[in-house]
Amino acid sequence: MKKIAYLLGMLSCAVFSSPIQAEEVELKLPNGLTALGSLELADGKSLKDDGVVLFVHGTLAHKDMAIVSAQRELLNERELNVLAVNLTLGLDKRSGMYDCALPHTHKHRDSVDEIDSWLNWLKDKGAGSVTLIGHSRGGNQVAWHEAERSHDLVKQLVLVAPQTWSEAKEKASYKKRYNKGYGPVLQEMQAKVKAGKGADLNKAIDFIYCAGASVSADAFVDYYTADTKLDTPTLLSSIKKPVLVVAASDDTVVADLPGKMEKNQQDNVSFVTVEEADHMFIDFASEDLADQIAEFLGSE
Repeated sequence: MKKIAYLLGMLSCAVFSSPIQAEEVELKLPNGLTALGSLELADGKSLKDDGVVLFVHGTLAHKDMAIVSAQRELLNERELNVLAVNLTLGLDKRSGMYDCALPHTHKHRDSVDEIDSWLNWLKDKGAGSVTLIGHSRGGNQVAWHEAERSHDLVKQLVLVAPQTWSEAKEKASYKKRYNKGYGPVLQEMQAKVKAGKGADLNKAIDFIYCAGASVSADAFVDYYTADTKLDTPTLLSSIKKPVLVVAASDDTVVADLPGKMEKNQQDNVSFVTVEEADHMFIDFASEDLADQIAEFLGSE
């Protein structure tokens, strides 16, 4: 019955919904790079009166990947404006998945500055309010931004299967993927940073999802040095605005999220689980996710 209702709903939207006002936008960042975004206003809505969702993707991903593009459409149908952006990851006008063959000089923390720049851009455009939404690593990055900077335009946050972290988990993940530990490489890269050679590229480095990549010492140290801020639930105590954390029942990427949320409860944080969903919230789980977001934002 759920699938039938979903298909009927999609058919109804295709027949009766008005065209979405979509605009591809560019933002010149302080570091000289240009970031790309897709701004989609729901029918009859404006930035000033109705605010906007600012959506940040996950690791090495982009604004047009399946989960983001699905939520852009579904949230628009729920009368929410959406700006989905590409983090540059050190590349000018970056689009699509990050190519592992390219040099990696980007840092996890770069996102905080870029999110801030997009918020200032939205403020200049007259946006009345912003809801920050991030998926996976993007969930950690928007939470990190709010914990450290708390932009006055941001009214609430939605963290979708946000990144969890522990040193033991990171070591086990790296070991499983590359059949070795990252400790010796991290020590080597830390020494290079200390010697003032952090920007130098190092070849044949196993990095995130990219085997044998060309990676700067600065980048490797940033991603792999132990830091509890990489664990999204631990950031929540520094956030005072309303937050919705959404887990997926079948998520194997952040399977420890429910347990960590149980230990990090607070009055301004709501926690829900979407059943029959994996980390990417595909198919019917997309609708359920959009419903949870819309309900939290009061648009349903």
